[in-house]
Order: sequence, then structure tokens, then C-alpha cells
Amino acid sequence: MKNSSIHSKKYKLVLSAVHMVYRLVNSTYNVRELILRLTRLLCQFIKTSSSTILLLDPSKKRVILKAVFDNRINILLDKRKDLNELTPKEERMLQGFSVFEKSLIGIPLVADDIVGAIYVKRKRGEDPFNDFDRDMLSVVTEQSVTAIKNLQLYEMQQKTILESIKFIGGLLQQQGSSAIKKNTSNYFNIVSMLGEKLRVSSDQVNNLYHASILRDAGAIDIPYDVLSKSSQLTPEEFKLIRDQPARAVELIKPVDFLKPVLPIILYHHEKYDGSGYPSGLRKEQIPQGARIIAVVDSFLAMISDRPYKKKLTFQDALRELKLHSGTQFDPKVVEAFIELTRQKKFRNYLCSMKQ
Repeated sequence: MKNSSIHSKKYKLVLSAVHMVYRLVNSTYNVRELILRLTRLLCQFIKTSSSTILLLDPSKKRVILKAVFDNRINILLDKRKDLNELTPKEERMLQGFSVFEKSLIGIPLVADDIVGAIYVKRKRGEDPFNDFDRDMLSVVTEQSVTAIKNLQLYEMQQKTILESIKFIGGLLQQQGSSAIKKNTSNYFNIVSMLGEKLRVSSDQVNNLYHASILRDAGAIDIPYDVLSKSSQLTPEEFKLIRDQPARAVELIKPVDFLKPVLPIILYHHEKYDGSGYPSGLRKEQIPQGARIIAVVDSFLAMISDRPYKKKLTFQDALRELKLHSGTQFDPKVVEAFIELTRQKKFRNYLCSMKQ
């Protein structure tokens, strides 16, 4: 009866571990976060003093990530200098061999080939590891390795798509009118500094980065003679320009990880008082990223020459922002922008965008 109770308790622990890993995998969307959270989970289920996950680069020649949890601090190492020195036991695990000792259990992560390794430790004086501890680690490893591999492939696909996006951005800079030919790198420096000033999240900063590259993607379908036209646009030509954000959204909608960027691109011509387009959104109805880009785009347009108007000085452009704060622009974004113009680095970025 006692043995039956022990087996039942162990069975429940294994089921709980499988369930926890499943939930963890399905709520984590990048490799770094996943391995950090896995190390915490291992310490919880196997009662260890520390847990470590090592991941190899695609060539399998060196460790590129190392996550460690010691029941107090969870750290991620990704600098080459921190990953150069491996212990003999770590090297053995990364060669595909398991290690089972009183104070150490290590298992390679294998998905077709070796992805990395997981190991857990106990301190001297703590209970030695037993067969059940090893079985528990094996369960977590089996549940985790496919997820890690899939996330690595997903991140590689993301990287490929982003390179394509950068290429599109480069084409737009080469082909269009002065409104499109922009230094994307410095443009993002401007919007990211403004976003950080407004304390947006790191995810929102990433969205601003993608929006910086893609906000004019719809221009790829606009005839070159319309984009480069120096005289007044006809109503039909103006409609083409006005519809550009919607075309950009249609172009990039199929890319799943860019979905949070779509509202920024679609609504960056909305105005704070509701008089903008395409939907007449007002105030906080307009995504914050779109409100940020609206201020940056308008200021850069004011300090740049256009065929239909002369450029303004910095001070005159700032006065225009203040004048239209609360009507065309979000007052908080305008205030943050003006404060940033007192910083030399921010002003240099703005100067680099003048045309």
C-alpha cells in the first residue's frame, strides 16, 4: 500500500511537470525567455540548488546562450567571453552523453542533432540525486527540446523576413520623392528616443522599429511619376497617396509577428482632434506609436524643403508643433519631443534627416 502511494505521488509529479512545461512552451515566444523560465521550473520540480541550459549555434561549434538559475538569481549569458570556457562535463553533454552523479545530472538536448544541454546540481550536504530525479529531468528535456528547436527556426524565419523588410525600405529610399527618401536608421533613433521618453514598453519600441521601416511600404504600388511629382497633385493622385497606409497594411498583413505594427502604420495620419484619416480616430483611440510617428513625420517635413513650400527653421517648426498641440498632435508627445530637442544627440539625429 505504501509503495502504491509513493508511485501515485511520483506519477502526479510527472504529470504536473508535463503540464507546466506545456503551459510554459505555449506562453513563450522567444528562445531566451523560454530557457530562463525552464531553469526556474527545473529547480521547482527537481528541488535542485541550481539549473543550467546551454544552447549551441547552428554550426554546433560553440555555445551561444547560457541560462542559469540558483533559486535566487536568473541570468542569461550571451557574450562570447562568458561562454568560452566549458567544464569537461559540459563538453561531454554537448557531445551527446548524459551525466548522472550524486550532485549532478546532465542530459543533452537532441532534436535530430544536438541543440544543447540541460543540467541540474545539488550542493554538498543535500540529498543525492536518485533515479526518479533523472526521470523527471528526462521528461522536462523531452518536452522542451522540440519547443526550443521550433522557436529557433521561428526566429531564423523572423530574421529572414526582417532582412526582406529592410530591403523593401532601401528600395523605397532610392525610388520615391523626398517624403520617402529617409535615413531609416536615424529615423528609428528619433522615434525610439521619443518612445523611451514616453516610457513605452520594449515591445512597443520593437513595433516602432518595424513601423519606421514599413510605414511607406504602400508606396511601392504608386507610380514613380506621382511620387516624384513637384507640382500640385490631382485629386486622383492625392487619393493614391492617401490610400498608401492601407496598401502597406495589406502588403505586410500576412506576416504574423508584424500584426502589432499594423495599427501604427494604418493610423499615423490620424489627428488628435479626430480630423485625420482614414478613420477619424481621436485622442487615445489613436495607437500611441502612431501618435509618436505623426509628430516626428510632421516635424521632419517642416524642416525639409518641399516643391510646394520652403523649409522652416528648428525654432519655427517647434512653434508649429506647440501651436497644433491638442488638435493635430498628442500634447504629451509634443512635450516629450520638445524636451528631447534640448539634447545634442537628438538634435543631431534630426539634422541628419533634413533635406
